[in-house]
Amino acid sequence: MKELVIISGKGGTGKTCLSSSLAVLAGSSVICDCDVEAPNLHILLQPQPRESEAFSASRRAWLDPEKCVKCELCMEICRFGAISDYQVSDLDCEGCGFCSRICPVEAIRMEDRVSGEWYRSETVYGPMFHARLRAGQPNSGKLVALLRRKAKEAAKTNGRRYIITDGPPGTGCPAIAAITGCSLAAIVTEPTLSAIHDMQRVIELCEHFKVRFGVVINKCDLSPIKTQEIKEFCRDKGIAVWGSVPYREDFLHAIDCCLPPVSYSKDIAEIVKPIWKEMEVCLSE
Repeated sequence: MKELVIISGKGGTGKTCLSSSLAVLAGSSVICDCDVEAPNLHILLQPQPRESEAFSASRRAWLDPEKCVKCELCMEICRFGAISDYQVSDLDCEGCGFCSRICPVEAIRMEDRVSGEWYRSETVYGPMFHARLRAGQPNSGKLVALLRRKAKEAAKTNGRRYIITDGPPGTGCPAIAAITGCSLAAIVTEPTLSAIHDMQRVIELCEHFKVRFGVVINKCDLSPIKTQEIKEFCRDKGIAVWGSVPYREDFLHAIDCCLPPVSYSKDIAEIVKPIWKEMEVCLSE
């Protein structure tokens, strides 16, 4: 069982379109959407939920008004200003727990805070694990790690060859949680100044965590000069460029129809298939 994680330095490079297409081409796979802050893989794969469960990544303070003696000590020591009028603000409380420790009458206790929900679903391309954070909730990477663990368990149970993971953009904790220990990472970039800069940062991240990776250039015909710049940078660094995908309006039409691009257009399928073959060779090594 091999895990391929599709990542990018910035949002909007086409990571999810490629992920959904690879899920179709891979065949025997488990699908995982680890972009939990802005999940949209479900739009293209149309999963049918079979199981859901609440997820808690942090805790919050709860003040019992019947026990409170209104000494105001908690309000004085809370450096986040989360306690006022003998009530705790959900938005301001950071869950440090200090107020519960100094309360002389134990009127404050710490409770798990529900951050979001994760789902086990079925698609026509295989089982899918995905999640959604609630508004204002932080993404520390714990939910990403949970989804990857569930996907691996399902792959082993069902005898699937691949896990295709749509990772989060950027280089923060969620991205680190998505790539750590994976078999291979695919970095999706585009020929723009910001995308090239962010691609370089993601490359540094993969190198730091000793993750094997390659690059896919999306919308390559928008700027042939920048595309060539990406290829030269990768050549000089010894990085594999698995392929280039030109800009096509068929991608927009596929999204409108809620379909993976390779399922919507034969032309797109012919472009993406060689890229998947390159990835498959790397996964077999």
